[in-house]
Amino acid sequence: MFLAIRELRHGKFRYLLIGCIMLLVSWLTFIVSGLANGLALDNASAMKNMKGDYVLLQKQAEQKLARSVLPPTLLEEVQQHAEQAASLTQATLTLTTEKQNKKIDVTVFGTEADSILMPTVTEGKSLGQVGKQEVIADISLKENGIKIGDILQNEDSEIKVKVVGFAKGQLFSHMPVLYTDNGSFRNLMKLTGKQTKPSYNAIVIEGTPDIKKTLETKISDVEVITKEEATHGIPGYKEEQGSLTMMITFLVIIAAFVQAVFFYVITLQKTNQFGILKAIGAKTSYLARNLIGQVLLLASGAVIVSILLTFGTSALLPASIPFELNGSMLLQYSGLLITVAVGGALLSLRRIAKIDAIEAIGRMEV
Repeated sequence: MFLAIRELRHGKFRYLLIGCIMLLVSWLTFIVSGLANGLALDNASAMKNMKGDYVLLQKQAEQKLARSVLPPTLLEEVQQHAEQAASLTQATLTLTTEKQNKKIDVTVFGTEADSILMPTVTEGKSLGQVGKQEVIADISLKENGIKIGDILQNEDSEIKVKVVGFAKGQLFSHMPVLYTDNGSFRNLMKLTGKQTKPSYNAIVIEGTPDIKKTLETKISDVEVITKEEATHGIPGYKEEQGSLTMMITFLVIIAAFVQAVFFYVITLQKTNQFGILKAIGAKTSYLARNLIGQVLLLASGAVIVSILLTFGTSALLPASIPFELNGSMLLQYSGLLITVAVGGALLSLRRIAKIDAIEAIGRMEV
């Protein structure tokens, strides 16, 4: 590392340029990954945070919650084989408050009042008597001025629901979720005319991995999928994440090419110096270690600074932009960026190994 540090000090401007390139690519990678993570939570946090391991859907639903229709009698049959099972019914409504005319699109989840699917209430209380049109709402609705005790209504029908509690991380398809009991949900659907007879969209199950085979064997015309697979079935989820993942992939590939070319050019410029070092006894492995050391120092410094800049950017972004950072994501992409930087520099090692000391010294004398 002695030679690596001396070179960094001697060519400050040269290495500052490549450090800035590494920093900008890393910064952009972290920002895009934060947006991807934020959009994923904005689209599916209700499903991700939901208790349960598997989701039972109608076989013809193509793993999409809204397309699945299950008879109510199926729940009792599933409960005979599973440790825990709860029904889930979903609908989309447009509601307003009694005090303001601002319309809000929401997703309503209906389930048993005491089921495993009911979220933990962070403010207010849990649902009271069944069938009273009470709801637990995602806390993001507070940004729209909605408070506990407010009545939400639909202008085109007689639908009215009362907010009795708030819960965190309950979004579905980029809409806040309202949780209510099955009785209240059926009353709401009767008022809209969307549901003429009782049915469920899904049954969420807690159990061991063999529950999938058991239920699909015992019950016909159903499909049991993991919660992650159900999340991917949310409209637009795969497309959003796929586009952002492709952007991150191209950023990493571009970073690898830019860094590989930069260090290869520098190696060509230092051919004579490497030849002299070899002539006085420096081994190729020693020169290689110094090159890798340079890359690690530059890449690590760039990643650390870019992480700090990303947190600063996150603090400045408005609440309306879905942006989420977490430790595992930062570690994953930090390791990837540093690995790519080292991998790009490995192209120069072959050139260093081929340098002939006598030939290099001869060129200097000429």
